[in-house]
Amino acid sequence: MKIAMAQLNPTVGDFEGNLALIEKTLRSLDGARPDLVVFPEMFLTGYPPQDLLERDWFVERADRALAETLEISRSHAGVGILVGTISRNEDAVGKGLRNAAFLVKDGAVVAERHKILLPTYDVFDEARYFDPADRSDVVPFGDEILGISICEDAWSDPSLWRRRIYASDPIEEQARDGATVFVNISASPFSVGKDEVRRRLFTGHARRHGGTFVVVNQVGGNDELLFDGRSLCVAPDGRLLSYLAGFREEVAVVDTASEEPGVGFPPDDPVASVREALVTGLRDYVGKCGFSKVVLGLSGGIDSAVVCALAADALGPANVLGITMPSPYSSPGSIEDSRKLAENLGVSFEIVPISEIYESYMDTLEPHLEGREIGITEENIQARVRGNILMAHSNEYGSLLLSTGNKSELAVGYCTLYGDMSGGLGVISDVPKTMVYGLARCINAEREIIPEATIEKPPSAELRPDQQDQDTLPPYDVLDRILELYVDDGASLAAIVREGFDEATVRWVVGAVDANEYKRRQAAPGLRVTSKAFGTGRRMPIAARYQH
Repeated sequence: MKIAMAQLNPTVGDFEGNLALIEKTLRSLDGARPDLVVFPEMFLTGYPPQDLLERDWFVERADRALAETLEISRSHAGVGILVGTISRNEDAVGKGLRNAAFLVKDGAVVAERHKILLPTYDVFDEARYFDPADRSDVVPFGDEILGISICEDAWSDPSLWRRRIYASDPIEEQARDGATVFVNISASPFSVGKDEVRRRLFTGHARRHGGTFVVVNQVGGNDELLFDGRSLCVAPDGRLLSYLAGFREEVAVVDTASEEPGVGFPPDDPVASVREALVTGLRDYVGKCGFSKVVLGLSGGIDSAVVCALAADALGPANVLGITMPSPYSSPGSIEDSRKLAENLGVSFEIVPISEIYESYMDTLEPHLEGREIGITEENIQARVRGNILMAHSNEYGSLLLSTGNKSELAVGYCTLYGDMSGGLGVISDVPKTMVYGLARCINAEREIIPEATIEKPPSAELRPDQQDQDTLPPYDVLDRILELYVDDGASLAAIVREGFDEATVRWVVGAVDANEYKRRQAAPGLRVTSKAFGTGRRMPIAARYQH
């Protein structure tokens, strides 16, 4: 069977645009004459549509989109189309919707199958919207018997989980029913290292069940979630018959009967992959939200430099404005490093001094702060002045303001509400500081883009004389490892100490993470690249009192 894998980038709610992608793909395949063209999970609606699924008009529009897909199929006689969308569940009890896959051909529905396993962990909340199916019967199609599954249905593998979370294994059930070709339509979000997990999972299915396994995964960014694609086809003996590129739309035709040696599995560099993910997510977030230009503050530090470089890559230098805002504590080197970065990238650059504005604030507040030590209040005023200036540019010119804080800072609250946390998108808010340095080196691999002085100098907020981050925080390599254990792995304080970390340091980090939940609740949406990002995938109480 010749199967076309359509690894594409749908937009949530853009039924017309998503249908146009189907039509364009089918036209491009007219010469190849595939038996089946496979599109990702919930392709017609875009994934994830979240509470739009609770709007009747949205469901009605999805119904019409499916009808329009049938009309499109009439113009491509003999070609099967497998596409993800939603369908109504007419049972008297339940949510009333299902996550569905429709197999259509020559203007008619050949089969309708529904998702069985509805994930409710991390960023997923599908049981909020959908009713699960009991099973997914195999479908005779051409000379093969198809086992059609939807994303999570293929992930009930005990080796993946500390505790098995599903009682059934839909793929195993389809194999018992005689499936010869397994097709999984997917919207599986990216995180570092997940490509290797997927390869092992689907290679294992193909070998174990003696059938060809085809996986078509969405690509692109929708809000915080980034989808890397990397669709694949695995032969029954484990050969990779096809492996599509990451973070790019691609359509490839594979012959499931191929005796070719197969393709290699390209080794993935984690830092380079995160860079691709962030560029993709930034480009899609800006474009899908209706913006074309961005603005950000340039401090001369590594975080803002990396974000600026990513923005220039994603949107083009002409669409990026960097503003440096020196205060009484800014070093001349920081201003010069910002200027040099802008020149290297070719982005627009402005200098807006804030010393007079800051002094005006202090004069106004002096009667109310008299007799109190100068400290965090005065530091935060500078950050908030900068946030206001950046938001003024955003308002005036319709540019999206990018927040430049990293995951390490956000985790322990080393950031200022309504100051450097201002913005419409946190580009690196899920990137630990140690990885930020790796991104900088990756960006500079071919030539110096980020000034070397920016990379080499000790990190500083420059909000008081001779300030350095390490005056307040543990060394970043220590901090990031503790955060990985506590935030990503869910380890207890005692377990982290047993890893060899100083107990007082661990207590400070854990306490800071817990105490700053309220800040993170007000942060800009951030692009997710790790297995546990702050935001929709991490739900912790703010008003709570618990002991570690």
